[in-house]
Amino acid sequence: MKIYVGNLSYEVTEEDLRQAFEQSGQVESVSIINDKYSGRSKGFGFVEMPSNAEGQAAIEGLNGKELKGRALNVNEARPRTENRGGYGGGRGGKSGKGPYGGGRGAGGFNKGERGGGR
Repeated sequence: MKIYVGNLSYEVTEEDLRQAFEQSGQVESVSIINDKYSGRSKGFGFVEMPSNAEGQAAIEGLNGKELKGRALNVNEARPRTENRGGYGGGRGGKSGKGPYGGGRGAGGFNKGERGGGR
């Protein structure tokens, strides 16, 4: 079971997380997500546990608990959606709300305007 852990203090290490979760069962992996430019923690990470029962016990036992001065936000990780990451996004064409035009379309343009809509 893959578990999301949010609201992490910047001082929390992967070993700190592993020790906290091992109280509920076996831990396969721990990863704290870091900013690729600064290397600093983004304040969240993931823990993988082989047993769903142990994972649920960890969620129930650690959600809201304090670790290094911050109350953890712990729940089952949701699968990544297809539109996450990559290049896309950006500011849209002329239509839409806001000072810069439309929303986020393929390649940053609204369909039917300036090269979008293929």
